Amino acid sequence: MMLFVLNLLQGSVSFQFPSTAAQELKGEISQLMDSMKAIANGGDLKKRPQPQKPMEYQYTGDLFLEIFCNPNIYPSPFAAKVLITLRDEKIRLTSEAELPRLVEDLDNYLAQAESFSR
Repeated sequence: MMLFVLNLLQGSVSFQFPSTAAQELKGEISQLMDSMKAIANGGDLKKRPQPQKPMEYQYTGDLFLEIFCNPNIYPSPFAAKVLITLRDEKIRLTSEAELPRLVEDLDNYLAQAESFSR
């Protein structure tokens, strides 16, 4: 299994992450982006946009990974940040990452996983 490198606001962390879980995370992020677009395209300036539900992704395997983002507090996906919790029985890391950087890291990982499996 390859290591997934996740760039945080300060530093990075790498861990084993199955490509199937990475595909699930990519789907969750896609839904988050759709929610953010719905907010941005709220239409009538006189009305408040409909609140969208936050993304709460969790993966449990050799470690626990949780990624959370509330799309209602950011003006666009380019400004959004995600809260990340990564833990196992020995260590717990809680930090933030920029959403566009997470998408880039995830795309790079999935491209490597695809070429690795060939």
